[in-house]
Amino acid sequence: MTSPTEAETATRISVVFDRCFAAADGLNTRLCGGHMEPYYRPAGEQYPFHRVEFTRDYPASALHEAAHWCVAGDARRQQPDYGYWYAPDGRSEEQQRLFEQVEVKPQALEWIFSRACGLRFRVSADNLALGLGPSDDFKAAIFAQVRSYCRQGLPGRARQFAAALAAEFGRPQPFCESRYRLADLA
Repeated sequence: MTSPTEAETATRISVVFDRCFAAADGLNTRLCGGHMEPYYRPAGEQYPFHRVEFTRDYPASALHEAAHWCVAGDARRQQPDYGYWYAPDGRSEEQQRLFEQVEVKPQALEWIFSRACGLRFRVSADNLALGLGPSDDFKAAIFAQVRSYCRQGLPGRARQFAAALAAEFGRPQPFCESRYRLADLA
């Protein structure tokens, strides 16, 4: 039996997301691959549903963008790209620290979603130009947030998506903190 391709895995992730959140009388949101850059588009004239767009057919991008959507509140989900600032690759060290602060919760959820799919999670510092990898403090903060989510519970949409992913991929539920180790973020 051959392993599924990244495109096949990304498609399965999208199907699960859409099953959870695409209903027009619900959250009316779809996870869409095939894009050069990730972006969130609220429903409007072009599309009658909200679009969480991820890069090409990369499963990690699908999970990361789904995590951002799960973190965003109602008001943020009405704004293009959630109304967030984004400094592109080449951020200064100060900008990188700010980036890491806002990325803790989404990357913690991405790790949980990755575990639910049986995929390896890689911390993203998203700053290749300066050669700044993820700081030890950033990795520790992600680990602490995952432990907190496992102890106190995930927000509703994130919990629903993680449970649905685990069912789809035949994995154990990813809510047990013993499944996560700081050393895995090396």
